[in-house]
Amino acid sequence: MKATAKELRFKTKEVFAAIERGEEVIITYRGKDKARLSPLTKDTAQRPQTAIPLFGIWQDNERVRDVDAYIDELRGGRFDAG
Repeated sequence: MKATAKELRFKTKEVFAAIERGEEVIITYRGKDKARLSPLTKDTAQRPQTAIPLFGIWQDNERVRDVDAYIDELRGGRFDAG
């Protein structure tokens, strides 16, 4: 199925109905294909989220092994009222 960006906006229910039937929906904008919406497989939908490993220049940086702790350290006390 093909749908324009405007149809996606105003006929969202129909687009999702097509996806639920197992159809792939191509979204077009100004006559050109821009995106593809496809139904999730059961494997994809039920896959547990795992921690995303750092990459690039950050992957060997020991200071950011625990990303949440690193962000808290950067924020410092910015959100503490006092």
